[in-house]
Amino acid sequence: QVPPVRCSLFDPAFSAQEAAALGQLGLRLLPDNEEGKHGVEGSATLFYMVHCGKALYNNLLWRNWSAGALSKMVIIGNSFKGMEERLLSRILERDYAYIAKVLKGTEEVPLPTHPRYLDTFNDTSVHWFPVQKLKELSPEVWDFVEEPTYQDCDDVEIIRKEDGADRCSPA
Repeated sequence: QVPPVRCSLFDPAFSAQEAAALGQLGLRLLPDNEEGKHGVEGSATLFYMVHCGKALYNNLLWRNWSAGALSKMVIIGNSFKGMEERLLSRILERDYAYIAKVLKGTEEVPLPTHPRYLDTFNDTSVHWFPVQKLKELSPEVWDFVEEPTYQDCDDVEIIRKEDGADRCSPA
């Protein structure tokens, strides 16, 4: 069991009341909007990112772009396979390069759908990155370490640091 003090949370849409309630539960709130660029810092880390925009996943992968760091992560969130199926490959590779590059190094298991909530959690999966699969990726995959900017994206789907009042659109 993970003690609450080791659980960090962030949502730019948290109200002051929600933040206070989470603090009362002993959970640690991250002070700044990292736009998903949170490092695992060598610790096994579970990221619960249901219904987040693709840029958040891409930023998280970029920040932890090494076999050692990725192999310590588990992500519960939108299906990477679903993203690959729904986006043109040129858009996935241009705008969400880290998702595109790690697909072959990812294990993904979809969560079962609930008959009552078919349209709510229908695209949620558990993702992990086995170190052996990551090591099988070509060396060129690891050479690309440019920070994502999303200049060509029509809808970035995240609340950016500089425009914290905006709301993200559904992924």
